[in-house]
Amino acid sequence: MNVETVPVATSPMTRVAADSWTLQWTPVIAGALTAVAVSSILVSFATTVGLGVSSAAPTWRDASVALWLLSGLYLVLQALVSFGVGGYVAGRVRAPYGLAESDETEKRDGLHGVGSWALAVVLGAVLAAMVASAANRPNALSSPPAATEPSVLSYELDHLFRAARRAPTPELAPARSEAGRILLTASSHSGVSSDDRSYLVQLVSGTTGLAPADAERRVDTVIADAKSALSRARASTIILAFSIATALLLGAVAAWMGAESGGRHRDGKPVTGWMLHANRFSRRSDMWRRPTSMPE
Repeated sequence: MNVETVPVATSPMTRVAADSWTLQWTPVIAGALTAVAVSSILVSFATTVGLGVSSAAPTWRDASVALWLLSGLYLVLQALVSFGVGGYVAGRVRAPYGLAESDETEKRDGLHGVGSWALAVVLGAVLAAMVASAANRPNALSSPPAATEPSVLSYELDHLFRAARRAPTPELAPARSEAGRILLTASSHSGVSSDDRSYLVQLVSGTTGLAPADAERRVDTVIADAKSALSRARASTIILAFSIATALLLGAVAAWMGAESGGRHRDGKPVTGWMLHANRFSRRSDMWRRPTSMPE
């Protein structure tokens, strides 16, 4: 006697629960590439117009604090735009698993947006490292004469050892390196010690041929300039690091919200005001379609 097995039907909710944490890599990669592309365009535009908090040229220290803050604000805004667009693409392209509740669907769309954000951050870090490696290659404008010389104080060292008459083949690399290490202490709490200051006066006087009084005035001027340069470099680094951290954190939120908006647009649900133009374009596209032939 054969017993016929009746197949048990699985509900759509059971299938959804089985793969509720499955990640679709195609929308994640598409969203990440979109975010990196938009971010590259916006950052390139900002670099072209001069919105930067650091530069290889010594004139970057003449920038005001307002420009630094504006550069940091622009960095945050471009992160919101780029990651928001990338998250929207990830949510819009994601294929729905089946019937599911609205909260569950939005959570999955948001997770895909965060996935695209994470991948975009990694890709952006790799691109930034490649650009920084290419920018730091030795050249006549940005590289110091000595490898052990601090590049941030190259201009101050040039001023320190400037002389009207000099030997045909002077060997200034060791002196510049030693003076640079001394000037790095100018931004410390105690500043340049009296012994180091006296040694710099002797070094400058012996190298440039200046009188001791003139060499002393030059050393005091360069110490003050070095302290200001190091303080501004430290401030720009802090602003840049804080702006990047803020931009990345807010970018994750923008990617989540963008993915949720893309999912609502995909499912034909009510969307936010900034997406109404896209819906109007979709309706116009439907009107352009050729009507199907009526049965005879």
